[in-house]
Amino acid sequence: MFRSVDEVADRLAETGYLASPAVATTVFLADRLGKPLLVEGPAGVGKTELAKAVAEVAGAQLVRLQCYEGVDESRALYEWNHAKQLLRISAGRDESWDETRTDIFSEEFLLPRPLLTAIRGDDPKVLLIDETDKADVEVEGLLLEILSDFQVTVPELGTITATRRPFVVLTSNASRELSEALRRRCLFLHIGFPDEELERRIVRLKVPGLGAALAESVVRVVGALREMELRKVPSVAETIDWARTLLALGADTLDETVVRDTLGVLLKHQDDILRAAAKLDLDAV
Repeated sequence: MFRSVDEVADRLAETGYLASPAVATTVFLADRLGKPLLVEGPAGVGKTELAKAVAEVAGAQLVRLQCYEGVDESRALYEWNHAKQLLRISAGRDESWDETRTDIFSEEFLLPRPLLTAIRGDDPKVLLIDETDKADVEVEGLLLEILSDFQVTVPELGTITATRRPFVVLTSNASRELSEALRRRCLFLHIGFPDEELERRIVRLKVPGLGAALAESVVRVVGALREMELRKVPSVAETIDWARTLLALGADTLDETVVRDTLGVLLKHQDDILRAAAKLDLDAV
């Protein structure tokens, strides 16, 4: 998809995703080497958005598996359309079981889920396995087969092998440790909070009506909050939300009243809001 690291950065920027050199380099290598990309970092720093941006620049279909506790093979890989199978069995009462079985376990009755969808067909795809750390450990065994050989075995149909490998992005908030076997199959990228210059560029891009001086103040205040011992520090997504909030309120500058009244946009716990209100010194940031 990409001929150089600079092309990665330029094309992602066209979608509104400003990539750091580390991000652009790792995306280029994942594409060039054909390796899955494991992206870790705190929530709201752009891990999922990176996969969406890559899909957009590649003109590829984004196939997303949202992981959660309890997700299993039928949700991730495939399942059979049991209701349709029962109707087919009822309609073919005069047929032998062998004839019926051959029919009901065919493509017509197969319900592909994200992992199977991503490896079928010749069109370009980006497979996003989102919040991998929230899935049960058993699901990693399923992912290992997919990410190693890009093939899936359906007992009734045989082995389905990808004719065109998808670009794979796995995201993790590091709520649990992923297995070494899974990590070994991936290139690793950690996305943390951006430096002030990059975050200002992101804010100005996403909130174009915000003045340069106010954008700088927003980034500085958010940076000060991230240095406090909070239960949840504000992410880049929340920085953008706060900038949009200030624009909607018609604020030209940051003062104590505006900051106090809008802290709930940045912070999501009452004890964090109280701590920030007590410790934040606008004159010092």
